[in-house]
Amino acid sequence: MAVFITDSCINCDACIDECPATAIVSADESPLCDGEFTYVKPDRCIECVDAAVPKCADVCPTEDCIVWDMPYIAEYNDHFVLSNRYVIREHKKKGLMTPEVSPMPWRESITMEQREMNVSVGQTLKLYN
Repeated sequence: MAVFITDSCINCDACIDECPATAIVSADESPLCDGEFTYVKPDRCIECVDAAVPKCADVCPTEDCIVWDMPYIAEYNDHFVLSNRYVIREHKKKGLMTPEVSPMPWRESITMEQREMNVSVGQTLKLYN
């Protein structure tokens, strides 16, 4: 997954159109049963590794709304599969698109400690003054 949108989200949906991986959906389209705010699909987020900052965080008007999550790689399979915080899509031929089946690119410059603590993307990459 890489990034996670917290409950401080105001549902402005500014991040949705900016996401190059179409990984973000509005609260109305959230796959979570109790989805109350914009949701990042963990099996699609690419952390915008080819850009200076993740595009979602760059346009988000709410400071600290978008935080780092664990990388979507095999080592953290249980983090995503065993949690009720995520819904992982099922591919017709490949099955459940878990981190073991379909790992995603991630920013190695963000430490695992920062990810475990869900540190703000904006603060980490100095988006705020």
